[in-house]
Amino acid sequence: MSGHSKWHSIKHKKGALDAKRGKIFAVLTRQIEVAARAGGGDPASNATLRSMIQKARDSSLPVDNIQRAIKRGIGEEEGVIYEAINYEGYAPSGVAVYVQCLSDNRNRTGSEIKNIFNKNGGSFAEPGAVSWQFDRKGIVLVGKSAIGEDDLMLLAADAGAEDIGDGGDDWVVTTPATELHAVRVAIEAEGIAVRSSDLTMIPSTAVSIETEPTAKSVLRLIDALEDHDDVEAVYANFDIPEAVLTAVMG
Repeated sequence: MSGHSKWHSIKHKKGALDAKRGKIFAVLTRQIEVAARAGGGDPASNATLRSMIQKARDSSLPVDNIQRAIKRGIGEEEGVIYEAINYEGYAPSGVAVYVQCLSDNRNRTGSEIKNIFNKNGGSFAEPGAVSWQFDRKGIVLVGKSAIGEDDLMLLAADAGAEDIGDGGDDWVVTTPATELHAVRVAIEAEGIAVRSSDLTMIPSTAVSIETEPTAKSVLRLIDALEDHDDVEAVYANFDIPEAVLTAVMG
């Protein structure tokens, strides 16, 4: 598991994500709206919308909220129009950072994201500066108690998965972005519960962070970016040993 993923896992265990449920619901709603606006309101013919709806269900977003978001996306209900914008930059020690935003004001969001980088020891970069270091993939999480690694490997590979990794309590199934839904359906068709599935950006290389001060600096920037209301996801290529992560997060 990458340092970035381990960091999120530790945050989740400490309950830090529960305090952000309102932010999570707002981001999920915007994701559905943008997906519906871009590809139509029918999840059967809009793979991105289908993935966003599944993600929302995994996070317990109420069905009524999902339906209203789709209606706003396709123009059946009035609402603020959001657009997807990506920003790139560097954290301390040259860690590549890729930020996905959903904004109704491009100029405001860009200025505020740049300010967060500058205030937290990072640097804002031009489009394309770090995005080449990340690949868009699908991720499916399956509890280890539900199935063994070898059996899951055979099942997932037949459905189009690329790899299976150790995610602590879960198996982490990596898929091409286009095969995420098919792999999840194949796993669930065998009566195996899926904890969650989502599209993500996986770094092709990692920057090793071995000291607590540097780890604190990197995580301070990532946390500040994730706290911004317009940010839907932050990806970074740091790799921090779990012992250092645990020490940093107390």
